[in-house]
Amino acid sequence: MEKLKMHTPDLAEENYKKLAALFPNAVTETIDDDGNVIRAIDKDVLMQEINTKVVDDGQERYQFTWPDKRKAVILANQPIAKTLRFEKEKSVGKDGTPGGIDSQNIYIEGDNLDALKLLQETYLGKVKMIYIDPPYNTGNDFIYEDDFSQSVADYTNNSGQTDEVGNRLVQNSDNNGRFHTDWLNMIYPRIRLAKDLLSNYGMIFISINEIEVTNLVKACDEIFGNDCHVATFVWKNKYGPGAFTRGVASLHEYVVCYAKHYPNSIEAELSEEEQKKYCKRDNKFEKRVAI
Repeated sequence: MEKLKMHTPDLAEENYKKLAALFPNAVTETIDDDGNVIRAIDKDVLMQEINTKVVDDGQERYQFTWPDKRKAVILANQPIAKTLRFEKEKSVGKDGTPGGIDSQNIYIEGDNLDALKLLQETYLGKVKMIYIDPPYNTGNDFIYEDDFSQSVADYTNNSGQTDEVGNRLVQNSDNNGRFHTDWLNMIYPRIRLAKDLLSNYGMIFISINEIEVTNLVKACDEIFGNDCHVATFVWKNKYGPGAFTRGVASLHEYVVCYAKHYPNSIEAELSEEEQKKYCKRDNKFEKRVAI
């Protein structure tokens, strides 16, 4: 029997191995603050190899940052000692039979950050499309609180908030001094892990409104690269100003789309039934144009 792995991969370790494989002459050793000899990367050697400038702390440069961003990156790479447990009594078969296990669909209950890490081993680089609908950070939303400075018991006692399966939640009110920071610390590691699950031609779609759409696009630009920003779709989610609207009515939301690697074209062949339905030709265009 194959020995089970009782923890998820250490992504930071994997990244170090990739860098060491590319530039073995940049691998060295140094002493940490406690006097221990640890492995390190020689910045000067790396600069020679890549022939570009490395920005040091304190130098001005264009960047997108917020408090605790480094912790959010570490959180994404940090392994966990958990596993998924199959529950047959909650399963549903293809024909809708309770307890059936012949469906190819998987429904996971739990913290989505843990779930994304646990899916890495099986679905790494295999997912064609991801759609997520995160909290919009409206001031009334509850978001996952990824805080390791408190124990689970202490946090639960302090906040009194958990979801239906016991995951820690916190209400991110708009008078919180960390309003955007808390939301970014929640969403950033999850998008990083989602990217790793995508195949080379995979795409991710994220619903959002005007409160965090700018921050979301900046975060995704950093994770995917702005060249992989396919589009920010605008969709009309309501009609009319509404009886309780003050000032300008907000009638739109957004779907932000990124690709793992930006394709040359995005198009799909129409079925025979669709071709009969959409048989008219646009007077402005004589041929179908791919995005």
